[in-house]
Amino acid sequence: MAETISTVACIGNPIADKGHGEAAYERVFDLLGRRGREYGFAVMDLTGASFEESLSNARAHARLYDALVVVGGDGMIALGANAVGGSGKPLGIVAVGSGNDFARGLELPVNRIETAVEGIVGAIASGSSLDVDMGHVVGSGAAADAGEATPIDRYYAGMLSCGVDASINDRANHSHLPNGSLRYLAAVGVELTRLKSYGYHIRATLADGRVDERDIVSPLLTVANSRHIGGGIEVSPYSRFDDGLLDLVWLDHMPKLKELAQIVPNIYNGRLLAHPLFGWRRVRDVEISRIDGHPVPPVLMADGEYVGELPVKVTAMDRALRVLVPPAVADQQLRRLDDRSSVCVRRDGRDLLTGEFR
Repeated sequence: MAETISTVACIGNPIADKGHGEAAYERVFDLLGRRGREYGFAVMDLTGASFEESLSNARAHARLYDALVVVGGDGMIALGANAVGGSGKPLGIVAVGSGNDFARGLELPVNRIETAVEGIVGAIASGSSLDVDMGHVVGSGAAADAGEATPIDRYYAGMLSCGVDASINDRANHSHLPNGSLRYLAAVGVELTRLKSYGYHIRATLADGRVDERDIVSPLLTVANSRHIGGGIEVSPYSRFDDGLLDLVWLDHMPKLKELAQIVPNIYNGRLLAHPLFGWRRVRDVEISRIDGHPVPPVLMADGEYVGELPVKVTAMDRALRVLVPPAVADQQLRRLDDRSSVCVRRDGRDLLTGEFR
């Protein structure tokens, strides 16, 4: 990060954390303002009345700021990715939402406002950052009820959820439970009792350039850049942030009760993909459409935000998102996370190229 940062834009989400987001944002804005006066950068507020308005503000005023700080949960990461992804402008993250899965994956502070702000200020002062991958989703935007289709063109930093994972996210978004992780855990419990298999046709360009085309009939299909979803559930424990690839994860078939009993205890410990119930491939891109004769998959969700419906094409964007991180961890952080990913793959007996068990 060679450019000097003289102006930092800040965007919050007043409804984050079930209404506590406004107070958190005001705290962050005040702290950044005070530290900015010490370190020579100004702070401007671009928060709109909605996600789309805030995103529009960030894009329309891009020439006025050198870095963007978002305050909230994974939905704000989606906003940041779509505002500055691919531009070289760095993104600062103050994770105070429900899931905070992208921040957790990068080992950034979660629900620690002062620590997060000090890390961002340190990164600005020293010019330290990490360049991480993103996913890019495009599609025709299949119209519901014969309405007009809205084309899809979105970036995401964490996961694109296409099956029961999307249903869980949607249910958690509408939950009135007080704690983010509790909302997701409760949603998992409900959705597991309502599992159904959706029909997907996928055409994926794999890590080695080969093309894998197949039908998948499954309750779950995810295209992941980061490991976590739902407040810490490790759906994609092998994911790496800087390999220029995404991880396609699916359930091989409708799980039986015995299989559910085996995998549920592993949803938080990084061992989920050790079970043969799960398919896994590292992909450069993947086209996903639905197969007739099966239930219609849920509305796609990415980083906690609604994206649209199938068909879509998802492409890995190599190190396209620059994230502000404290200088003490910038050099070693991705290497440590990548080492962890490789250890998990070898431990579970998977082949890195084919995804199959050895």
